[in-house]
Amino acid sequence: MSATSGWMEWANDLVYNKSDPRTRDWFLLKQPGDVLLIVALYIYFCVWSGPKYMKDKPPYELRKTLIAYNFMQVLLSMYLVYEGLMAGWLNEYSYTCQPIDFSESPSAMRMAGAGYMYFISKVLELLDTVFFVFRKKQRQVSFLHLYHHVSMLMLTWFGVRYWMGGHGTLFGVVNSFVHMFMYAYYMLTAFGESTRRFLWWKKYITILQIAQFILVGLHSAQVLFRECDYPKRLAALIMLQNVVFFYLFTSFYIETYVKGNARKAGTNDIQNGGSIRPKDN
Repeated sequence: MSATSGWMEWANDLVYNKSDPRTRDWFLLKQPGDVLLIVALYIYFCVWSGPKYMKDKPPYELRKTLIAYNFMQVLLSMYLVYEGLMAGWLNEYSYTCQPIDFSESPSAMRMAGAGYMYFISKVLELLDTVFFVFRKKQRQVSFLHLYHHVSMLMLTWFGVRYWMGGHGTLFGVVNSFVHMFMYAYYMLTAFGESTRRFLWWKKYITILQIAQFILVGLHSAQVLFRECDYPKRLAALIMLQNVVFFYLFTSFYIETYVKGNARKAGTNDIQNGGSIRPKDN
């Protein structure tokens, strides 16, 4: 019973006493219940109620909505990269060890504002899946897709509420840089056949994402092996998150672009009247 009480006391202390005083009263950061409710409603809609609602309905096109949404995401990603660089990573921040500045200095508050907008962007990105459901593309609502969105939202919530600034913010800058290209691709696909010939670079977005996970994972891991006034548990969590993402996205790349292309080539060979040669020993 005492052990249970100890964990409850620790959790209560973390939630209510250890938060960043600069950000803890901001919208959606006041208590974990707000973001947990968003996650619960998101999963409930995308996995159960949304598909049930769309079962006997034709898919929505949402062409103009998707163009506007993805264009907004491109602009937001550009803004986040710029703010992250200007608030520290271009000049002041150290790439080997950057402690958190909990002061209300202009640069610290600018990074806090950028981090909060990054968190809001993770909330908005949940719409990616909502659009899949309304367009009856349920196959796209995979474990990888859901895990990516939910885990990023939760990790960002903890980062902004408790440890806003310092070493871990490079994750947001690099991730937003990748999203500039990703959402630009999605925006072009929404235009339809007129832009299809310009979309040959889809697989390179996945390669860029994988490179991102390697870079950020190594950047966070170094904190664990040096004297640095940055929370090692948070650095370990960021590193672990990127290891998991690296595995999931690499598996997706192999299945889609390596094995998928091999299967496609085999199908084309059969359709052309040829045969598939067995692999040489």
